[in-house]
Amino acid sequence: MVLESVSRTSGDAFGHAAVVGATAWGTTLAIHLSRNGVRTTLIARHAEEAATLQRERTNTLRLPGAVFPDTLEVGAGPSGVAHADLVVFAVPSRTLTENALRVASAVTADAMLLSATKGIEFETGRRMTELLSEALPGRVVAAISGPNLSREVVSGMPGSTVIASKGGRVDALRAAFHSASLRVYTSDDVAGVEFGGALKNVMAIAAGMTDALDFGHNAKAALLTRGLAEITRLGVAAGADPLTFQGLAGLGDLIATSYSPLSRNRRLGELVGGGQSLAAALGALGGTAEGVPTVPAALRLASRLGVEMPITEGLQSVLSGGQSPLEAMRVLMGRSPRPER
Repeated sequence: MVLESVSRTSGDAFGHAAVVGATAWGTTLAIHLSRNGVRTTLIARHAEEAATLQRERTNTLRLPGAVFPDTLEVGAGPSGVAHADLVVFAVPSRTLTENALRVASAVTADAMLLSATKGIEFETGRRMTELLSEALPGRVVAAISGPNLSREVVSGMPGSTVIASKGGRVDALRAAFHSASLRVYTSDDVAGVEFGGALKNVMAIAAGMTDALDFGHNAKAALLTRGLAEITRLGVAAGADPLTFQGLAGLGDLIATSYSPLSRNRRLGELVGGGQSLAAALGALGGTAEGVPTVPAALRLASRLGVEMPITEGLQSVLSGGQSPLEAMRVLMGRSPRPER
């Protein structure tokens, strides 16, 4: 049964939202907000892309078949965010700062920023909300994450997400996204929500490899359980609440991304586990797999914080061509036994 979105309004509701990034997730969020009664503009990379989206009224490249609501506007460049009191960023992590600076001149001083991008900056280990705060100082920043596969959300299938912020119009944010098909929870643990969302992509790649190698359900369950332990260790060392990783942005997102055939990170793991090189797998994927740049970024941060991440280390060795997936699994299975906790 497909559930229809219903508008949620309040006295503190956002008047205009701009979604920067015509990615699959950005397009999904723009469609969802528009269906939910929020005036929304989807910001494309350039005028040509915006013209195509406006003409076709669907994102044929990233989300074919998902028709834009009549009320959804399409724009390009800073002008599309000029009057927005909510600016959502749903772009690849490697281009987040670039995209934020591209529209910075038009973002109002009191606009709230929402990161829908999952990743960690390699050089510094900073989270996406921290990058937004640097590029657009003085604004309240929030993050959205959870088991939210674009195709299912845009189809109106039931699901949940979590929005984290330490201030600002949290009730208005929840009202903007909450609907009959998407249940929204809130959190003040921004770090935990972001680390959960970023690091689960790493484990999803490894999960895809176990599927390709036909290691079975026991192996996959063990991998994800110990993977969640790695995610939690790094997140807590970086200041997150350990309980967050038991919620939607941790365990929930890990399950969805590691099992769904819609998951690009899991699919990448399948391709590499099936014998393709990383370059070939990325080419076949035809889209961003955020787990790939997150692997070295997570290991760099883990080294700085003194956190052990054996699954992530093994995955890095495989992706770099140093080991085969089977060899990496043997190394993991050969580690000295120890107490679970």
